[in-house]
Amino acid sequence: MKKGKFITLEGMDGAGKSTHIPTIVALLQARGLETVSTREPGGTALGEQLRTLLLHEPMHAETETLLMFAARREHIANVIEPALARGAYVLSDRFTDATYAYQCGAKGVAPDKIKQLEIWVQGDLRPDATLLFDVPVEISLKRLANAREPDKFEREDAQFFEKLRQAYLQRAAENPERFHIINANQSLENVKKLVENIISTL
Repeated sequence: MKKGKFITLEGMDGAGKSTHIPTIVALLQARGLETVSTREPGGTALGEQLRTLLLHEPMHAETETLLMFAARREHIANVIEPALARGAYVLSDRFTDATYAYQCGAKGVAPDKIKQLEIWVQGDLRPDATLLFDVPVEISLKRLANAREPDKFEREDAQFFEKLRQAYLQRAAENPERFHIINANQSLENVKKLVENIISTL
């Protein structure tokens, strides 16, 4: 059986990535592919409990990192790897690039610590493709101001978001064969077309 593909969506809060998940699922299913749509932190019953803690409870940045990878290990073992093994396309709203961006880039956790956890928890598993939805910080903050009740990350200041954005762009520069940067500061229809073009190549 042909192994599936692992596609991740990344971007800072307010970039609009989650909006495009139904579009991607529909495109893949139209090709007769099984799709599994999931998210991080979360994806499993335990992961969702950890998500609530991570998004709302104050904690040390390294504690956040460890909990993120604890949730990720469950996610990989119970959702991602079984789906890929049976040939499904797995679509995840965030994955390890988010840990490098949030906990390392914006909060200062040493990258070598995250790298060690990445190797331990994931083994050889890496996304086949990552769509990075990029917007200027002021646009992100404006969108969040009109959104639902914010979580602790969404309540951070502009400096935090600027560090976050630059960390994401650095990840993309370091992994150009995997990343597809999408200018999400345009009409929803234009962004949707960009997404469709990328997915058609995967």
